[in-house]
Formats: sequence, C-alpha cells, structure tokens
Amino acid sequence: MRRGSGVRLLARRAAHQHRAAWSTTLAALALTSLLLGTAALSVASLALGHPRVTARAAAPVVVAGNQSTRFTAKPWGSEPETVNAALTERVRVPRAALGVLRGVAGVWTAIPDDAFTIRTGAGDRPLPGRSWEAASLAPYALREGRAPRSPGEAVAGAGLHAAPGQRLAGRRVVGVAEGPGVLYVTAAEARRLAGHPGSVDAIGVLAETGTSTDQLAGRIRVALDRAGVKDTSAGSRAKGDPAGLRVLTGDSRGAAENLRAAPARSALLELLGSITASLVLVALLVICSLAAQALHQREPELRLLRTVGATPRQLRAAVGREVSGKAAHAALWGALSAVPAFLTLHAALLAHGVRREGLELPTPAWIFLLPLGTAALTVGVARLAALLACARVARERPAGSSGGGSAGGSGKGRKVAGFILLTAGASSAGTAALQRGEAAAAAAGAAAVTLVIGCALLSPWIAATAVRLLRTPLRKLGGAGGRLAETYGTADSRRLGAALTPVVLVTAFAGVQLSAAATADEQTGRQAARALRADLAVTAPGGLPAAALHRLRETDGVAAATGLAHSTVVLARKETGEPRLERLAALGVTRHGVLATLDPGVREGGLAALRPGSVAVGADRARSQGLHPGSTVRIRFGDGAERALRVVAVYERSLALGDFLLSRTELLRHTADTRLTRVLLATAPGADPARTRAAVQRLLDATAPGARVAAAGPPTPPRTEGEDAARLLSGIAVTAIGALAALTVVSTLRLVRAGRQRELALLRVLGAVRGQLRRMQAAEATVLAFAGLACGAGAAALPLTALSFALARSLPTLPLPQAAAVIALAAATVTAGVLWPVRDRAQGR
Repeated sequence: MRRGSGVRLLARRAAHQHRAAWSTTLAALALTSLLLGTAALSVASLALGHPRVTARAAAPVVVAGNQSTRFTAKPWGSEPETVNAALTERVRVPRAALGVLRGVAGVWTAIPDDAFTIRTGAGDRPLPGRSWEAASLAPYALREGRAPRSPGEAVAGAGLHAAPGQRLAGRRVVGVAEGPGVLYVTAAEARRLAGHPGSVDAIGVLAETGTSTDQLAGRIRVALDRAGVKDTSAGSRAKGDPAGLRVLTGDSRGAAENLRAAPARSALLELLGSITASLVLVALLVICSLAAQALHQREPELRLLRTVGATPRQLRAAVGREVSGKAAHAALWGALSAVPAFLTLHAALLAHGVRREGLELPTPAWIFLLPLGTAALTVGVARLAALLACARVARERPAGSSGGGSAGGSGKGRKVAGFILLTAGASSAGTAALQRGEAAAAAAGAAAVTLVIGCALLSPWIAATAVRLLRTPLRKLGGAGGRLAETYGTADSRRLGAALTPVVLVTAFAGVQLSAAATADEQTGRQAARALRADLAVTAPGGLPAAALHRLRETDGVAAATGLAHSTVVLARKETGEPRLERLAALGVTRHGVLATLDPGVREGGLAALRPGSVAVGADRARSQGLHPGSTVRIRFGDGAERALRVVAVYERSLALGDFLLSRTELLRHTADTRLTRVLLATAPGADPARTRAAVQRLLDATAPGARVAAAGPPTPPRTEGEDAARLLSGIAVTAIGALAALTVVSTLRLVRAGRQRELALLRVLGAVRGQLRRMQAAEATVLAFAGLACGAGAAALPLTALSFALARSLPTLPLPQAAAVIALAAATVTAGVLWPVRDRAQGR
C-alpha cells in the first residue's frame, strides 16, 4: 500500500471507529474555539474604540488642552521607555487662542465651548448648560421659538421636554432645539456660569468652503506654535509632559468631549487582556488534556499498528490527519458561534456603562474574520498535543513493551518538573504577599496557574495517594465495588490522574475568582463601616452655596461638618525597572472637625496638619513607597499638574477612603467641578437626632433647594472609569471559563470511560453484577471529587491568602453559598462524567 493512501485509510478508519470517544471532546473544543473567537473580537473592537463625537461633530477641527500625562524611565539593560495615561479632569484652553484661530486662513469661525451646570430653582437635579452659539458645533437647530437674547432667557434641548414660555432654572424658555437635554444660554451668561472667564473647555473651528481638514489642522498647529499659546496647566505639568494645545480631527475630537472614555478604554483593555491570557492558558490545558487522553486510551491499538509494520511517520501522519479533521469541524462551529456571542456581549457592554462613559466600540467587517484564526489555533494546538501524546508509542520498536500504566511509568522527569512548578507557585504566592494592588493580583494569578499545572504533572501520584488514603472507607462502604475501585486506582493511576486534572482546574479557578472578589468587597465594607463616625449626610446634586458649610456647623445640634470631594490622582513609579503610571483614588476633606465625622485609622502622624501642600497616605501605599510622616511624595492630579506633597499622616483604611487623603481645597484646585455636593455631619452629644435633622433640612430648603439630609452611609471611594462594564466582563469571564472547565471534567471522564469498555465487559464476564460496577464507579467518583477538591482548594488557598494579606492583612473569604456552589459543581461534573453511559464501537457493546 502506498504511504499516502495508507495514512488516509488509517485516519479514516480510526475516526469512524472512535466516534464515541471523539464526540466527548468535540463540545469542549467547540466551546474553546467560541470563547477564543469572542475574546479576539472583543479585544479588536475595544482596541479600535474611541471617545464618541456628538456635541462638536460639525466642527472638523477641535482645539483642546493636552488630556494626557507621561512618564519615561530606563528599564534594566534596555532603552528608555515612555508610558502615557489619560487625565480625568479638564485641561482648559486660554481664551486668547480664539484670536489666533480666527486669523488662520481657511477658518470661517472659531467658537468657544464650555460645559457647566445650572442649578434648578426647586428641582432635585442640576441641568447641564452650554452657550447657544456652541450649539452650532453639533449642529443643533431650532425646532421652534428663537435664540436667547438676555441672561434670563434660554433655549431648551429636546431632551428636556420643555415648551416655549415654560421656566427652567429661573430662566424663561424662548425656544426648543434639537439634541439632548441641555439648557442653552447667551454667550455672556455662559462665560459667567462657567466660572473661568480667562479660559474655555475647548474651541470648535468651522472651516470655509473648500478647505480640507488636514490643511486646516496643519495651519492651526503652526499658528498656535508661533503664538506660543499653551494650555492652562502647561506651567505646572510633570517634567517631560508635552506642553501646548492639541489640534484634534476625526475620531480624536471625542477626547476633548468625553474625558472618561480614554481611561475607561485603557482599564477595560487591561482587564480584557488579563481575561484573554487566563482563557488562553485554560484553553491550552483543556485541549492538551483532552487530546492526550483521547490518544492514551488507544496506545494498544497504536502499538499493534507498529507491530504489523506501520512506520513512526505513518503513525504520526495518521493521528495528525484524524485529529485535524475532527477538531476542525468543532473549531469551525465554535468560530461561527463566536460572532453572535460577541454581538450579544457588545450590546451588553453598551447597555452597562460603556455608552455612559462616551466610548464607541467600532465593529468593522474585517474583524469578523478573526474567529477563523482562533479556530485554526485551536486545531493546531489539538494536533500538536495529539502528536506529542503518540510520540512515545511511535518511537518504540515493534516488539517494545507497553510500559505499564502506573504512576511510575510516567517518568521521573515529570515528577521533578511537577515539584519544581509547585515550588515556583509557592514562591510566586510569597511574592504576592509582599506586593500590593495590581502587582499583588498578577503575582497571585501566576501562582494559581503554576500550582494547577504542577498538580496536573503530579496527578498520577496524587491519584494513587488519594486511593491509599481512602482505602478503608472505600472497602467498608463500597464492598466489592470499593475494592475494585481501589485496585483500578492503584494499577492505572495515570488514567485516573488524567481525570483528576480538570477537577483541580475547575475547583481552583472558581475558588480564586469568587473568593478574591468576596474578600475585597468584605474588607472594603468593613473598613468603610469602621471609618464612618458621622450621623448625617447632606447631598446636594446642584451644589451648596459657598457659606453653607459654615452655616451647617452653626446649626443647633451639629458638632462638626466635613465637606468631601472625590477625584483620582496618578502616581509615576518604577516596577522592576519598568515605568508605570498608576491611577489611584483620592479623597479631599475639610480639615476642621474631620476626625468627628471620619476615622481613617491613623497609625502615624495626625490629620490636624492636613492643609494645602500636605497629604495623608494609606498604610499599604506608604509601606510600598517607603513613606512616613515628614516624607515627600510626588503625585499628578487629574489635570496633569505635578506636586510634591509632604506626608503628615499614615492611615489604615485605604480600601474605603482611597490611597491619598488631601485637603479639599488642594484637590479642588485641580478639578473641573468645584461644587460642594456632599457633607458629613456629626451631631453634638445629647442632641436630639430628629430635631437636628429637621433643623438642617430647613436650612437647606432656604439656601439650596433640592439638597437633602439623611442618615450617613459608609463612605465609598470614587467610581473608576468603566466600572460597570468591568464588572460585567469579569462576571461573564468567570461563568464562561468555569463552564469550559466543567465541560472538560465531563469530557475527560467520559474519555476514560470509553477506554475502559473492555475492562468493564470482562468484569461482567467474570461475574460482577451491575450494582457492583455502579458502586465501583461511585467509589471512583468519590476519589476524584475528594482529591480534586483538596488539590484545587490548596492551589487556590495559597495565592488567595497571599493576595488577601497584601490587600487587607486578613484571611481570604468565601461565602458559604459560593463555597457550596463550588463543591456542588465539582461533585456534579464528576458524577456526570463517571456515570454518563459511553459506547464505543472499538470496544464493543
């Protein structure tokens, strides 16, 4: 027989004879391809994402401040590297730039644009405001009525559902325009309400007819450089940051409109990259485990082919063709299913925060070809794993022995490699305990993966040890079936170990994901409850008058009042020599009486010295940076300004309050919204809480309509950009990877069952009854569940303990319902895999 026809015949006959065995792996391969394809589409769409352009869509060029900061450092033995981070606070444009822009050839007009908030007269929510001339940048045209002519007049956007003649925010509506719910006022009134007459948020440039956007942008860039016009933060920016204004065109115009979009995109890309990396590792382990097990059960058949004259090359070619054919069908179905799965995920992201952040996620037609690449990757990995699995048989001489199925037959190299990986995983967990934040999470994740792979290599010995430990209960409870299970586990621990690996994977993965989130939430809530001393909290969406804080302190029954301001700051640092820009939560407080309303848990120093130019630092951050009272720390505020602040205190409860506690005055110098919207109140000893609350509400009704006082709730750090979408992605990732791991358990155990059909048939011939065989299978399921849960819990507990210690100096937490769910998932998948009937033509019926 010719070599090519022989290979095709062997592959075709093997695929036909082992259809049942392959059917157990096709679902897992299809799901792997689906998840990889969905991840590839999501990463591509997010990488192409950009801030949405709406309010200035008609302006081909937008001039704005530089909304980014950068940090350059020289890694060990490498060239200097630069990293960038988007800024979350508005960097404004000097109003003097208007004269420069209006003198550029090709500019029809340049329109200043400010976004501000207009307090309502009696409502409970503020209204967004802009100047009427800025409406032409969208453009939003009048539907009815006319333009405003005096400070007491306004045009209402259609989203406000107002009509001409109606009064909003103390102004008479004289017209209704297209677009969202914005109140448009005169240019002079907009300048007054914006509160920064020497600067504007951005400038939209409208071009003369026939002027190309690229040419106009180039001329504007040259004119601004010649005039030396810089953004308002140019003199206070961090060293190395590029000064000057940005000239934006195309999709980049949205960066000046939606400041949260760029940070949200960066955070989601980082999260999605981490999820994709975890998915790829799990997929590799799943594919390799299933392909190896599918070939392992056919080793006698492959040795027979060698005996009757098949060459190693023919064997490898036949196995490769067989695996490629079967895996290709499953991977293709998975790739096709990835498209609707991605579209569903895309719609969910838009509905859960991405659209609110102003982030657009493009879906060009070409990205839908990416699942074909991930399908090819799935097939390639399955083929490679199968070839490696049959390599030992292919190398044997035709008369070679089978080598046995015990653990010892797996070789000392595998045992040594397993112990090395376990040691490396424990070392990585120790590293996580000494880190904090993202570095601690990354080290803990690496430790968990390394420990799982180490358990996979040592699985035959672990399975044999579990059988020996459970020998007595197996014999007492299982009778003859228990003794059969013990004998099988001792004689073929390699096959039993292969079934153990996915159980360890699903237990460890579910435990790490659920416990890490639960621990962080519990510790944050506990710290927040301990940090709160205030009895009442005032919330004013429209802001309180400047003198309101002083008047609140003088109200009968009020002992102290603390105004709060939330923002984020950027910390430039090196991590193993690499430059990093880390965005951290910061809380601004008024110094007087702060300890009566908040208890940060000060360890060193005191908050009495907290004023502009100083800062209090969380204990974990202080330890990692080597800070203590009297030290100096350089931070970059949300507008890019860098300041060297003196540390006056170190406090414990940074999960609830953020890493930095600053003077509210200092923080508001670098934020666009300077309104006082939240105040904590502590009641005086002996004061009647109800009477005090009523007195405060009467004061608010008189000075700030819409403001409310209520019982104080625990303080929370500021919301991070893209938080809702990140939670959605994390939840979907945990569910999807957990489902893949559970399906792998069932598939692997069914493969093991398919390879034991002759053994079970022989036991029936020798007199074993159906009940004894079922008790044997139940005993094997008990061994697998016990050993898998124990090893998986151990692989998860070590990195989780290290991560929890790094975050909150506490032990990890896993709520009882979630722990029960993990145990039930492992037990259910093991039971389904062991007891689900499998029939394979190759083994007889």
